Amino acid sequence: MDDTELILAGVARQAELVRTGAVSARRLVEASLARIERLDRHLGAFRVVRAAQALAEADARDAARAAGAPAGPLEGVPVAVKDELDVTGEVTTFGGAANRTPAARDSEAVRRLRAAGAVVVGKTTMPEFGQWPFTESAAYGYTRNPWDTARTPGGSSGGSAAAVAAGLATAALGGDGGGSLRIPAACCGLFALKPQRGRVSTAPHPHLWHALGTVGPLTRTVLDSALLYDVLAGPAAGDRWTARPTRTGFAEAARTEPGRLRIGYSAKPAAPGVRPHPEHVRALHATVRALRELGHDVRPVDPRYPDTTAAFVPQFGGGVRFEAAGTERPDLVERRTRQTLLLARLTPEPVVARAVRAGERMAVRANQVFQRIDLLLTPTVAARPGPVGALDGAGMLRAAVRSLPMIAYTALWNVTGNPAASVPAGFGSDGLPLAVQLVGREHDETTVVQVAAQLEAVRPWAGRLPDLAR
Repeated sequence: MDDTELILAGVARQAELVRTGAVSARRLVEASLARIERLDRHLGAFRVVRAAQALAEADARDAARAAGAPAGPLEGVPVAVKDELDVTGEVTTFGGAANRTPAARDSEAVRRLRAAGAVVVGKTTMPEFGQWPFTESAAYGYTRNPWDTARTPGGSSGGSAAAVAAGLATAALGGDGGGSLRIPAACCGLFALKPQRGRVSTAPHPHLWHALGTVGPLTRTVLDSALLYDVLAGPAAGDRWTARPTRTGFAEAARTEPGRLRIGYSAKPAAPGVRPHPEHVRALHATVRALRELGHDVRPVDPRYPDTTAAFVPQFGGGVRFEAAGTERPDLVERRTRQTLLLARLTPEPVVARAVRAGERMAVRANQVFQRIDLLLTPTVAARPGPVGALDGAGMLRAAVRSLPMIAYTALWNVTGNPAASVPAGFGSDGLPLAVQLVGREHDETTVVQVAAQLEAVRPWAGRLPDLAR
């Protein structure tokens, strides 16, 4: 098995190879680092590569197994981490230049991955404080889509998505405060599940953008995502939100048929004034046909989306303010971020608290659609991945307008907290991936995972690689 085959074997297969002694953790990490060295100069997916540290961690895993220690479920798997999550010994930059001091300890999500045997190979790029669905920053430049390096990988977890799509890491952690896992997954041909609010701990912080944000992985397959969620799921001390337990484990769900479900579909965006690209509508209808062939009752619905502006905008501004308050050099934040922080002054903490409560009321209305259906199917994004440079010369307001087609289907479900996944749906005429979004009832990731796995089985997507990565 050459390095490309090895790194693309996926989480389950890699961990099995290491557990059985067929491959060492060091060999896996060396394969990942070699691909990073060869390809990342074209992508800009990594803010920092932890080559020496990752090899030392891999050697320690190998030595522990040789001494009789049990292997973890992610034994030796090379993972990347978005630069809003703490990794011991590395600066958490939030995509900017205003922080300088390395983190003293891992965030809870990173700690759990390492405890399960994963090895952190580096930290990935993001727009400053994750504000935009384009991975561009004054500090670190453009991150590029592996399918077409002139195009955006989406954002804000675009570095994580580009790294996984190009096989630089087997999986990568990101965050989703308005679509920041699902949008780059859609642009890069990956699977990403935004979990129910409170499913994955945000510690050491009590929240991620208040009620909007969640932590989760980007992977090439549904099962890989499920294996990581079985490790990541569960609260920690200090978390502001906690999700109810799922019916089964995530990996069990990925391997279990759901039975016949009622699935509603709609191409209507939740953001007014946005029109979906025709190829995204065609991908939606192709998925409807696939689901009907799988035996599901699939019908058009009008979701009657509430206007979530009053809930989303104050939490967005308050979330950026919360993260920016901890920077060491606030004078070095970007001009756009300073404009966001000026806006955030209009939404002090009592206003943010009211926005959270407003979001809870909107969730009741948005979830009325699930009285008639088990899942909702929509496009993931309205626009095709555009050229890099989307933020060039743009202030905060213009950047927000340019972002709207990318978040038109996703941000609502951050306000409500529902689980929602971006599922690959083939390729467009431009050679870039297409995707659809599956939205589940509150706390019901299980059904989303089951149906996503069904779609993957009938139209596999993980075997195709960008030309850059071959």
